[in-house]
Amino acid sequence: MNHLWIRIGAASVCASVLLAAQPVSVVSPDGKLEMAFTCEGGRVTYTVQADGRRLILASPVGYDGSVQTGMKRRSVEAVWKPVWGKRAEVPERFNEVTLDLTAYQIVARAYDEGVAFRCLGGAGKALTQFVFAGDFTAWYYNGEHHNIGPERLSESDGKRMPPMTVKAADHAYLAVLEADLGNGDPLALRTRQGETVVEIASAPSEAWRVLLFGRTPGAMVDAHMVELLNPPPGEGQDFSWVRPGVAVWDWRANGAQVEGFTYAMSYPSWVRMVDFAAENRIRYLVLDADWYGKEFNPKSDPMKGGYAGDAKKLIRYAKGKGVGIWLYLNDVAGRAYPIEQTLRAYGEWGAAGIKYGFMVGTPQEKNERTRMITALCAKNRLLCNFHDGPVHPYGQMRTWPNAVTRELCHAQLDAHRVFQPKTFVTSVFVNMLAGPIDMNNGLADLTQAHRVDEPSPVPSTLAGEAARTLITFSGATVIPDIPENYRKHPELLRFIAAQQQPWRESVTLSGVIGEHIVMARQAADGVWLVGAATNEDPRVLDVPLAFLGGGRYEALVMEDGEGADFRTHVESCKSVTRMVSRTDTIRVSLAPGGGACLMLTAKE
Repeated sequence: MNHLWIRIGAASVCASVLLAAQPVSVVSPDGKLEMAFTCEGGRVTYTVQADGRRLILASPVGYDGSVQTGMKRRSVEAVWKPVWGKRAEVPERFNEVTLDLTAYQIVARAYDEGVAFRCLGGAGKALTQFVFAGDFTAWYYNGEHHNIGPERLSESDGKRMPPMTVKAADHAYLAVLEADLGNGDPLALRTRQGETVVEIASAPSEAWRVLLFGRTPGAMVDAHMVELLNPPPGEGQDFSWVRPGVAVWDWRANGAQVEGFTYAMSYPSWVRMVDFAAENRIRYLVLDADWYGKEFNPKSDPMKGGYAGDAKKLIRYAKGKGVGIWLYLNDVAGRAYPIEQTLRAYGEWGAAGIKYGFMVGTPQEKNERTRMITALCAKNRLLCNFHDGPVHPYGQMRTWPNAVTRELCHAQLDAHRVFQPKTFVTSVFVNMLAGPIDMNNGLADLTQAHRVDEPSPVPSTLAGEAARTLITFSGATVIPDIPENYRKHPELLRFIAAQQQPWRESVTLSGVIGEHIVMARQAADGVWLVGAATNEDPRVLDVPLAFLGGGRYEALVMEDGEGADFRTHVESCKSVTRMVSRTDTIRVSLAPGGGACLMLTAKE
């Protein structure tokens, strides 16, 4: 076949129908991943391989009845410096191909972390599928319940929700996600029993369809591809005011009794928690539901009702202490009263952010409303956290850095039930791949006696709870207990208080889906923190310190103590301090359902 090539800058355009003759490939910068497209009979298919292994067989993409009219290529090598995130600097390297078809375009990118494609334009029924090359094992997001899985692809039947994590082989993991969703229908998936094909069940969209890749599940946890597929903030947008961090919370404290004081969702309790936050470099206090009246009562005025006067007074008091106040806002009040006026008022009061709950509507309606509220929050310098079945993250924190977290998980003690240890070490490899999640770990009292909302014991350990606060990626790490319980365990409190964001660096040191994870993060002040968590099984883990810089470090090692066990709720923790360097390895013992924490401070 003769080709007419036209050179346009760094791109090449082929005017012939090339796909019919041979596949068009896009390869990752490191040469290890390849996505190839073929067009026959008016239908485009794609394949994906990694490290020479075929992971996705020929799968339909786009729409029927179109032939190729041109092709463009480009490569990008840059550095993204996020306002906040898993690390201070993120390499942005990809190769891209754009296939011009008679009715639409396919744009495909290959990063070292995975591949992605999107269909621009087009009409009719979308054909896109993921035809996996084997009967792989998969896990799926499952709302406020334990994840679905592990299950074989051929055992799955019916609708499934992303993120979807897939183990194809011992050194080949995939995740199905989406990125840069506009005002469209969030991605939903459909499986069929006896098959290894996953279809897209949601309406056609111009969002990126993402296949994240990692040789370990931890490599996908550390990836940035979903954020990188989103555009930077709009011209003139300033997000220098966005400050991620730890937050105390009044909801789970409600009803706790200590030293003759009973915590309630009231001004005296709020002041007590603000003072504690200020003493421990904790950045925020979250005021949850009912501060402006009963949350589901449409007459509860989010600007004037309930304790609105106390809330404004508290914001002024907390500002003097260097602590920000988050305000809960229910969808009932968000619709019964003008949302623009409500958020403008919160910004004028000096609130730090909003926690938005119980949004109603179809998935597409919820996505559109979430986008609208996020933009209004940015306009009023408010952070935002969406709860109660939110739209999954899709990398929007790059465009809107004030979108710091979402409850895309089964949160600790949520919905009057508690999750099991295996839930945590599964969801961090599934749910958290989509973006920051709000899980509310970090309890310091495992009995939770006298709580109004949920007085059930927690199936965890003290060290495990503290470790989970670090492992969970979130721009608002909301810890749920009362100040007095944290003060009973000063070394664990020190570990939590040391989580000063934005993170300089993050690295998953080891992990097995549903079994354990070990995460290291470097705080804004240079201190390294490590959290390890296990499922219901006890285990001994070696933590190599090769991620450290040169010199000597003081290591505070906190482990489960004698009798610690998620089934007994024994509050037992032990600690030791030693000097280490990057050539050392620290061995930690984790009780059933437990964890371990390391705090490493440079001394030389």
